[in-house]
Amino acid sequence: MYPARQIRVDLTPGGAKLWPGGNRLPPGQTAGKLRLMLKKTKNRNSKYWSGKVTKESNVLDLEPGVFTWKNPRRIARSLKKSAEKSTRRKGTVYQSAMSMLNFYINRAGQNLTGSQKTVLERAKRELKNFYKTK
Repeated sequence: MYPARQIRVDLTPGGAKLWPGGNRLPPGQTAGKLRLMLKKTKNRNSKYWSGKVTKESNVLDLEPGVFTWKNPRRIARSLKKSAEKSTRRKGTVYQSAMSMLNFYINRAGQNLTGSQKTVLERAKRELKNFYKTK
């Protein structure tokens, strides 16, 4: 098949031509099939935007592998430290740290093991304890 980013196609009815050069579509290839292929390629690339946010977010400078650690207090402390250092957050330090933790828990979904989910839920409690008012 043709990579979607290397071809430009006229998808108007009756205008199934590839550019440049005006070559017709390959045998057995219709404009509808090509349109569907392009749509699938776009969806495949844009389907998992949340993974990119987790890896490349510039709101908090997280320590590598912070969500895979087994110690909830260490996770909470790291998130707190990252949120305190950040100058790009919009809310409070607590809101920023908690939202990043919740975001990861929600987006990991079924790929998160039961034991790791428990650790992350405990990290939420630890984070709450760090900011508990007396």
